[in-house]
Amino acid sequence: MTFLEPQRLWWLLLIAVLIGAYVFAQRQRREYTVRFTNLSLLDQVAPHRPDVRRHVPAALFTLTLGVLITSMAVPAMPVEQPRERATIMVAVDVSLSMAATDIDPDRLNAAKESAQGFVETLPDRFNVGLVAFSSTATVVSSPTHDHQAVIGSIENLQLGPGTAIGEGVFASLEAIRSFDEKARKDPPPSAIVLLSDGENTSGRDISQAAAVAAEQEVPVSAIAFGTGAAMIEIDGYQVPADIDKEALRGLAQDTGGYFYEAESENELNDVYEDIGSSLGTELVHEEIVTRFVLVAIILAMATSVTSLLWFQRLP
Repeated sequence: MTFLEPQRLWWLLLIAVLIGAYVFAQRQRREYTVRFTNLSLLDQVAPHRPDVRRHVPAALFTLTLGVLITSMAVPAMPVEQPRERATIMVAVDVSLSMAATDIDPDRLNAAKESAQGFVETLPDRFNVGLVAFSSTATVVSSPTHDHQAVIGSIENLQLGPGTAIGEGVFASLEAIRSFDEKARKDPPPSAIVLLSDGENTSGRDISQAAAVAAEQEVPVSAIAFGTGAAMIEIDGYQVPADIDKEALRGLAQDTGGYFYEAESENELNDVYEDIGSSLGTELVHEEIVTRFVLVAIILAMATSVTSLLWFQRLP
């Protein structure tokens, strides 16, 4: 639970003041009784019997006031609800290492199929775009409601030399910015889902891209794809297809996104499913002031009932 107007909780200090005043009044009353009463006669007529019941109405009244003051701070509970709209950029590594066959049939085709399934499951109200990056990054598809067009663009992705992960982020951010400028109303929240199987070898640094994405409040969820034990042939030489997992992890953490590892197409499908679930909902704070007011009413009624039953008067 949280409070939307927490500064109003300072009014709870009044409760402490009231409790102090009540204790002081009770002591004054006791001193007055002792000073002006014939104690020997009083003990014979009405022996002293401590009765905590006389404090119950005051305690209930104090609780009632505390609950009402707390309700003034607008208590709220976090709840998940379907996100009305969003812009999602899917960034896919198409470097030569994506030809590695450690994942059947190869990394690129497995990534294509999973990415297509991911786009297909996104709500129709979401705008989806596609960026491909190798030595440079290209916006293959600008954000659109036409998810089938994006799925077709994913199918046509081709390999290229180099790996520019940072440029993939920058291209995605630029596509989001261009789309937001054309929006007729407030731009929707945005996110980038980036898949890579390598390390940054060209273009701007990943940390630089992460800083800009964080500044623009665009989270990047990064997926490290591959087993890390594959070899690929480049210019007749066998080269290890290494994955810079730490850089991808840092990219996700620095931007408020999530980092994932996938070593098979099934694992990648699970990753995309998890990302889709998180992107499809948003956390909002639902006010629960009514509940607090109801509790205060019940406490107020209890205060009145106990006072009438035990002391034949209202507090």
